[in-house]
Amino acid sequence: MKRVEFFFDLSSPYSYIAATQLPALVERTGAEVAWRPMVLFAVFKSSGNDMPARVPHKARWMGQDLQRWADHYGIPWKMSSHFPLNTVKAMRLILVDDAKAGAVALAAFRAMWAEDRDITQEAELRRIAELGGLDPTTALQKIEEPAIKDRLRANTDEAITRGAFGAPTMLVGDELFWGNDRLQFVEQALERIALRAK
Repeated sequence: MKRVEFFFDLSSPYSYIAATQLPALVERTGAEVAWRPMVLFAVFKSSGNDMPARVPHKARWMGQDLQRWADHYGIPWKMSSHFPLNTVKAMRLILVDDAKAGAVALAAFRAMWAEDRDITQEAELRRIAELGGLDPTTALQKIEEPAIKDRLRANTDEAITRGAFGAPTMLVGDELFWGNDRLQFVEQALERIALRAK
């Protein structure tokens, strides 16, 4: 089965860039995407990595680089005035219904990185849930349940175990790809799976 496991944190702008391209990748390849939110801070801590924004020269470059990628893909982009942000509750929303995970994730990414909304606020969480096809009241109750909290922890632990050190991390089988600029290699890996299946 052609499947991409997309490990990400909503606070990662490069994850947003990559996520916008996944629907087209799915259309081209027929692959399935498993949307796997993870807590990036824990991944950084475990791997010894750190967020680029903490390195002044890299932070300045990153702003220009993100705009270049947004222009390249023709997608809206605006640096979040709320960054850095605790995105845990919004990421739990993505885990409420696997069938709607992609729609919820993309709505949350747009809210943070295209519309400059504060996705920690209850009103914004409700809006994201609704845009993603969830019942907002039910969804906000579910994100406080232990089972959903445990799933986010489990995703994070699994990402670390499988070698993640940043976001986005994409896995095709055991082959790991890091960064929005590796999507072409993800697609090639999916094509190899398709060829082996013939």
